[in-house]
Amino acid sequence: MQSTSTLKRHAQLVDRMANSLGVDLEQKIMEGQMTFDTLGDVVLACTGCVNPETCEKWLQQNKTATATPDFCRNTDGHLEKLP
Repeated sequence: MQSTSTLKRHAQLVDRMANSLGVDLEQKIMEGQMTFDTLGDVVLACTGCVNPETCEKWLQQNKTATATPDFCRNTDGHLEKLP
């Protein structure tokens, strides 16, 4: 089981990644385009990343993006499939 601090850190990374893609996760959930379970799966996939510092640096350098970086555990995942 992941620690609370690990889950929080990766939840923030997922939110920042979604924002860089122009995706408002809260809005997508309210519109029924994403479920809480799916969001949980995305965060859990992120927790498997062995180098979240690389993601943090990428996010600092890429305020807007059209796709997640190649090293992202959610590449070709749920974030990019959202309308």
